[in-house]
Amino acid sequence: MDANLRFWRTEGQSFFQRFLLWMDVLDPLLLLKSSDEIRRARLLLENSGRTLSEPIQNDQTKQAFLLSLSSVHPDTDKITPVLFRPPAFLPISLPLVIVSSLQLQAKHNFFYQFVFHTYTTGFTLLNGNGTTKAEEYSVQQKQIFYGLGAISYAACIGALPFVFMNRYTLKSPLTQLVVKKLLPAPLLGLMSAFTVVVVRSPEFENGIEVMDRNGKVVGVSQKAGEKAVKETALSRAVLFGTTFFLPSVLMHFVERAKFAKTPRALASVRMLMITSVLAGMLPVSLSMFPQCGEIKRADLEPEIVSSTEETELFYNRGI
Repeated sequence: MDANLRFWRTEGQSFFQRFLLWMDVLDPLLLLKSSDEIRRARLLLENSGRTLSEPIQNDQTKQAFLLSLSSVHPDTDKITPVLFRPPAFLPISLPLVIVSSLQLQAKHNFFYQFVFHTYTTGFTLLNGNGTTKAEEYSVQQKQIFYGLGAISYAACIGALPFVFMNRYTLKSPLTQLVVKKLLPAPLLGLMSAFTVVVVRSPEFENGIEVMDRNGKVVGVSQKAGEKAVKETALSRAVLFGTTFFLPSVLMHFVERAKFAKTPRALASVRMLMITSVLAGMLPVSLSMFPQCGEIKRADLEPEIVSSTEETELFYNRGI
């Protein structure tokens, strides 16, 4: 079992533990670390973390783990590109969320959502489960192809309410409320979950590796892959659905109370609310489910059930 997964299994058993860990892992300063520093951290973990079975006390070792968790894929042992590491997710996705929330023309809305879903899909692709699968074609090529289709579809769905409103000149207050206030949050949440499911579909089609508590690979399970993708999709839907919905609700009360009286002041308050909600919801959504996922042996395929006596098996859920 990779050092990252061992660490999550030992120190991330409860939601609160995972939340505190993610608060550290999402530190943008970790993006400034060089590849050599990351490799040295991994080497330190390989030399000192083979028997990790209790909480870490050594600060140097813990810092090495944080750097490893923020930079290295636990299945491939490769360093993740800087822009797609967890600490980069908030700085890059925040401006994309803000511009996607603006009530613009349909074509502008489509463009911004296309860029937004392109980034989040790339993040999903590079941080999903990396189980090697033997196929006639590259799994990653298949995921890229699926991802492009999912991105285009999600951007179209996001812009569709504005197309109908403009095409049929639906300008009533009720229409404005539904299209501009109520629909964006569930649509963005659903489309974010949709892109996760599509781009990671090979995981439940072909299966992912499951391990016993000692890290030995027991087999490849489609059911574990399905569970990993569902959990990640749900966490992504909660993240962006809440990030769109909560600021809209709060802005409604701000406008009614007339705290901000000018359009510029209202825009500033809205940006501050989106920033605060996204920054708070990101570690919450990532902490909803364990990174080192658990699945009962009885829930797996018969060939895996018959190959081990372990009652619970483990897998990398991905991000």
